[in-house]
Formats: sequence, structure tokens, C-alpha cells
Amino acid sequence: MTKFPNNFLWGGATAANQLEGGWQENNRGPSIADALPGGKKRMQVINQPNFDWTIDEKKYNYPNHFGIDHYHRYKEDITLFAEMGFKVYRFSVAWSRIFPQGDETQPNEAGLKFYDNLIDECLKNNIEPLITLSHYEMPLNLAKKYGGWKNKQLINFFEHFVRIVVTRFGSKVRYFLTFNEINSAAHFPALSQGLVPENGATNKKNIFQAWHNQFVASSKAVQIAHNFNSQIKVGCMILYATSYAYNSNPINQLSNLHNNQNFNFFCADVQIRGEYPSYSHRYLKENGVSENDLDRTTDELALLKEYPVDFISFSYYMSSVIDATAATNETVAGNLLGGVKNPFLKASDWGWQIDPTGLQISLNELYDRYHKPLFIVENGLGAKDKVETNGKIYDDYRINYLKYHIQAISAAIEDGVEVMGYTPWGCIDLVSASTGEMSKRYGFIYVDLDDNGHGTAKRLRKKSFAWYKKVIETNGADLDNTINY
Repeated sequence: MTKFPNNFLWGGATAANQLEGGWQENNRGPSIADALPGGKKRMQVINQPNFDWTIDEKKYNYPNHFGIDHYHRYKEDITLFAEMGFKVYRFSVAWSRIFPQGDETQPNEAGLKFYDNLIDECLKNNIEPLITLSHYEMPLNLAKKYGGWKNKQLINFFEHFVRIVVTRFGSKVRYFLTFNEINSAAHFPALSQGLVPENGATNKKNIFQAWHNQFVASSKAVQIAHNFNSQIKVGCMILYATSYAYNSNPINQLSNLHNNQNFNFFCADVQIRGEYPSYSHRYLKENGVSENDLDRTTDELALLKEYPVDFISFSYYMSSVIDATAATNETVAGNLLGGVKNPFLKASDWGWQIDPTGLQISLNELYDRYHKPLFIVENGLGAKDKVETNGKIYDDYRINYLKYHIQAISAAIEDGVEVMGYTPWGCIDLVSASTGEMSKRYGFIYVDLDDNGHGTAKRLRKKSFAWYKKVIETNGADLDNTINY
């Protein structure tokens, strides 16, 4: 294997809404994530025409309200991350903890203080903070009163939020990300844009307008960060699913090309190149939207060009197969999007197809296209872990998954790709974004809570904990390490 760079950032990733809890503590306001009910039908519920972001605790369970109680146990969790040897920890700032309603002029000092303490705890343990500014949540008020990101007023609210965050933490934090998996709105705009059928999700114009508003907000974030400290690096964050044509039929090959442009590259093209791509006219037309339908000013387009992001971060869990000719009807589940079954791949307990080679392909595709540093900020295996009678969790399946994906990163580095770091998703078990379950576990650290929030919330080291510690210790050189567990 090719050696990883000496400054390679090994670590883990989480999101505030999935682990913090403390949803009403110290003046924190409700977020859209707090309105997501738990259970496998979570996405079906919020796609109903009458869903209006109302929190109904008599009807639904809301696991995000407690998360894993990281709000009170962050010191314990950071200590465990440090024990593994993390160089970096990706986490998000809950917008509604800083601005409870999102449209206030003055921030909530208690919220800022919490993140001050969290950042200081990381730095005390020699862990670099990597902060996501918006990770699948916004103050609930901004979705209900303003209609989510389709409303241009959110640009100013977000700009104010970012200015407060960067001014407060920018002297201690070198890396920021703007919008988590921004392109996921192509299939599911609720989490990233605050759009559900009730407030406009079914009208594609709203999704494209919301994207434009987020692109402008992202450039404003870059501008704010660079003006505050030229050493700060700001990245975009996309959901990347390496895409294959089902067969050599030219129709499927062309459909795969368009899928890559529309899904994997569109948002990245704007945020990285600073302008809308040439194929955007076709993409808009396919969705029944005209260029003239969108409110995009000359000044805004100039801002996009002047303040592109510094690096590209992305999630990678699975690949997808494009079949426009209906050669097969067998489908599989996936990360907010499913697709055609690939007969050459195995799948996880939740039906996500496992494809390490797809990660090497994605790294090459992104680097060849943009020539900017890449950061894999999400990757991992959601699985049903079992605690044995001796208190151990033998998750060799997770070790194997991560091993082969790390090998793929090494191969991409051999190909000449510049990779900054790797932060596996859910380094500690947390609430699933897609289903609201705790039983879908990703972490190196087990948290004793079930899908209904019952349990002690005690933290237990899995076998993968010791394995990943050795991987970091050897800078990725020892992936077959034998460990005492």
C-alpha cells in the first residue's frame, strides 16, 4: 500500500442533531431535526402532504431530542476519541443553539459557550476541530415561518450566524464545511433545505432556488472566514455515489453521464468552479424549470465566482447503477436514494451496496475534475451490533468494511489524488438520520440505548475501537493488526 501523508487527518464524524440531545436546554430552540419522528417510516411521514413540521409527542417518538446525551457527556466522548488517537473530529454546530429562532439579531451566549467548551476539549486532546455549519438542521422557525431555503431571507440569517460562529471560534478552528450533503435535495429536500410537500418540495423550482440561495450563502461563508483569518479553509460537502451504467447500451451510458452531472457534480461545480455548469440548462429543463424562473442576480453570480470553496469534502457509502432501458427491475436501498441492484456487490443489513472500489473511482473522478484537495468526511457501515455476555462487541464486519475502504484511499493516493483526511461516520453510535433508529449502528463506540431511547447510555468500546486505534497509530500502514480485545 502507498503510505499516507504524514499530516493525514484521521478521525471521526458526527452531527449535532443526531447525538447532542439537550434540545430545549439553555435556550436552544427547536430545529427541523427535532420534528422528525423516529422509525423506519420517518421519511414517509414527512413526505405526506399534510406534514407541516409540527412536533406531536402524543403521536410520535422523537429520538433526536435526547440523541446520546452528548450535550452532557461530551468530555467523556472526546476522551474516548483521544484514546483512539484522533487527529481531527468533524462535528456540527446546531444553528438553533446559537439562534433559537434563526432570525434574532443577538446570539444565545449559552449555546456559544457550549461549543467553546467542546472545541477547547478537542484542542486539549490534540484533536483538530472540523466544523460543519449546517448539517441537516435549521431552526424550525425558518422552515415554518419563512418556508425554508427557497426564501432568500435565509441567506442573510445564515450569513449572520456564520459571522458569529467564525468570529467566536475562528482563532481556534482552521476547517469549516458549509452545507452537509447539499446535493441530497435532488431526491430529498427536507433535511438540507427545510422543504416538504406542504411548503413547496414538490415544485422543482423551489429546490433549484433553494440551492442557489445556499450557493450564495456558502460563498458568503468563505468570504467571512477568509476575511477573518486567511489561514481558515472552507469546504463544500456533497453526497457522492459512484455511478455505473447497467450495461454497455449507449442509452445507459448517456444516462449515467447525465446522472453524474446532475447528482454528483452539479452542486460541486457551482461551489468549486464558482459558476453554473454548461449542462445546467438541460438539467433545469428536465425538471420543468427555466433559467428565467430563478431569482439569481448579477452580484450573486459574481460572488460565487469570487469566493469558491478551498477543498472538497464528501460522504461515500455506496455506489449506484443506472438503468434507463429497464433491463432489470431488481432494486436496492441506499443513502437517501436507492437504485438498481448491482449483481457484483454485497449489501449491508439495510440494503446499502458495499463497494470499496467505488471510493477509489470517486476520489479519482473528483480530483481529475477539480484539482482541489479531497476530504472523506463520511464513510462507514451501519449494522446491528450485539453485546455479548462478557460485555464485548465483536464487529469484525465493520473492521473489514473500513479496511477495504482505507485500502481504496491508499490506491487513490497512489493514483496521484491529494487526500486530506478520513473521518468515518458515526464514530460513536448515534441516531440514524434516515430512520431515527439507534439499532443502525456505525460507531467504534457502542451506546447503550435502543430505538425507543431506553437504556443507560453507557459507552462501550467495540473491537473496531482497538483496531482503528492501531490504524491511526501506524498512519494506515497496519490494517491487518491483531489486537487484544
